[in-house]
Amino acid sequence: MAVLLGIAIVLAGIFGGFVLEGGHLGPLYQPYELLMIAGGALGAFVISNDGKAMRATVAAIPTLFQGPKQTNALYLDLLSLLYDILGKIRKEGLMSVESDIDKPEQSPLFAKFPSILADHHLTEFITDYLRLMVSGNMDPFQIENLMDNEIEVHHQDGEIPIHAITRLADGLPAFGIVAAVMGVVHTMGSVGMPPAELGNLIAAALVGTFLGILLAYGVFGPIASLLERKLQESTKIYQCVKVTLIASLNGYAPTLAVEFGRKVISAVQRPSFGDMESHFKQQKTR
Repeated sequence: MAVLLGIAIVLAGIFGGFVLEGGHLGPLYQPYELLMIAGGALGAFVISNDGKAMRATVAAIPTLFQGPKQTNALYLDLLSLLYDILGKIRKEGLMSVESDIDKPEQSPLFAKFPSILADHHLTEFITDYLRLMVSGNMDPFQIENLMDNEIEVHHQDGEIPIHAITRLADGLPAFGIVAAVMGVVHTMGSVGMPPAELGNLIAAALVGTFLGILLAYGVFGPIASLLERKLQESTKIYQCVKVTLIASLNGYAPTLAVEFGRKVISAVQRPSFGDMESHFKQQKTR
């Protein structure tokens, strides 16, 4: 809802100020100018993006109206799951978690954390690297490098809709100018009309420039910035898993390994050490 609220504030501030200084909203209603801007921008969007980018952009739009997935509670569940897995490995050996990582949906360890199981990509990331740890054929440096590469690919995929919308925002002022020029051409072709009607045509042409700039900097630019922020948050959770598992591979006890992971979480979502300990104790009593 913050997105809709922000757009409403932008529109209220601009149009409200226009009305308060004595302007009339009627002349701003220029559907043909909007059609030229929207049509040109849509066409450029189709030209500059392949099917993958367009599907990714359409899929990203609903996420704008969703709250943050990476919450304090989710990180607590993630750290608790990793703590339980690493604790089992430390007590019973790496092979003891083989059944858990092969079928996480049937694992008692994963079953305690439905919020983690609900995220298919996160669950797959955890189980894939636990599987590599169980194989015993890779050293920590190799696994860390592979994790970094996968996280980078995840980040690049997430940037596809961001770049598409950013380019769209960058082009909107230009399409506003195109619409304005077309309006001026129409005006120049109608020089024999009365001055009042010519004034209306000039006003309509200027509205094209106004709409292009408004949509670029008041709507689509901020949307791209929000998607970028959401991408950074989604990447951070994979880094938390990476740091925790690498710490375990380097010989640290489960308590210290999850503390390593806790430290890379953003301060806004990071659980305190006391909250983490309390959560671990609650999970043990279940």
